[in-house]
Amino acid sequence: MFQNTRQPDWDWWEALWPEPKAVLKTVGIDSGQSVADVGSGNGYFTLPLAELVDGEPVYAIDINDELLGELAEAAAERQCQNIDCIHGDARNLPELLPEPVDTVLVANTFHGVEKQVEFARQARELLRPDGQFVVVNWHDMPKSETTVANEPRGPPESLRMAAEETRDVLRKVFGSVEQRDVPPYHYAVIGTRS
Repeated sequence: MFQNTRQPDWDWWEALWPEPKAVLKTVGIDSGQSVADVGSGNGYFTLPLAELVDGEPVYAIDINDELLGELAEAAAERQCQNIDCIHGDARNLPELLPEPVDTVLVANTFHGVEKQVEFARQARELLRPDGQFVVVNWHDMPKSETTVANEPRGPPESLRMAAEETRDVLRKVFGSVEQRDVPPYHYAVIGTRS
């Protein structure tokens, strides 16, 4: 299991990112892409992903069966039939995904991955040609400056990664790496498989 990946409640996410589809588009995800949402939790990004990709498969991967159950229930209520909930340890990513995908999304958990380069290599192998590995991470800022609903939020400062650190990891695996801003407190680093 990744370090410090406790799932905040839904209201917390809505306060941080009231329009999750806009965040997904900012990081380069759009219609017609299959996506693996690694560390999906109860689906704050998974559900809008299912709508955004127009019927392409969305694989929600998480080690917490209870959160996946909540996601499956919400998907059924919204009639999102393209979500496949996969219970498993993301450190064994190649064993979990049934097919290559266009995008592997890792939001708010990469800072807790023990062997980041190895994990990025696994993700790369699961991407189709020109597929993207998208890491959305907290900026390396003091926790007191990353408030949501008037409370300091995010991972401990000791786990936060500067965007340059994340870029350095992805550069070891991907030929093309870019960075985008994800307000208010995040960045995205995107590695493209050539």
